[in-house]
Amino acid sequence: MVSMYQLLCGILVVVFIALQVRLWFGDGSISHIWSLQDSIEEQRFENDRLVDRNQVLDAEVQDLKSGLESIEERARSELGMIKEGETFYLLVEDSSK
Repeated sequence: MVSMYQLLCGILVVVFIALQVRLWFGDGSISHIWSLQDSIEEQRFENDRLVDRNQVLDAEVQDLKSGLESIEERARSELGMIKEGETFYLLVEDSSK
């Protein structure tokens, strides 16, 4: 016959094994927590990158709102526009060299 001590030890072993399985393989396991921490770190890096980009864009918007110099600079560089009274020179490199 099984003594009370053996029955208690058996129950404790089963509970211990069940807890170990949950710790190493179940939802919320150590490997799951590590992968979540990696995901959080990646998201923080992406957020920092986007914050920096937003700051640059905000500075550009403020610059465009504040004066005509930035608008003029953009028109010159992106659209190739020139002011009235300016002379446009196009320098072509010799491609036969």
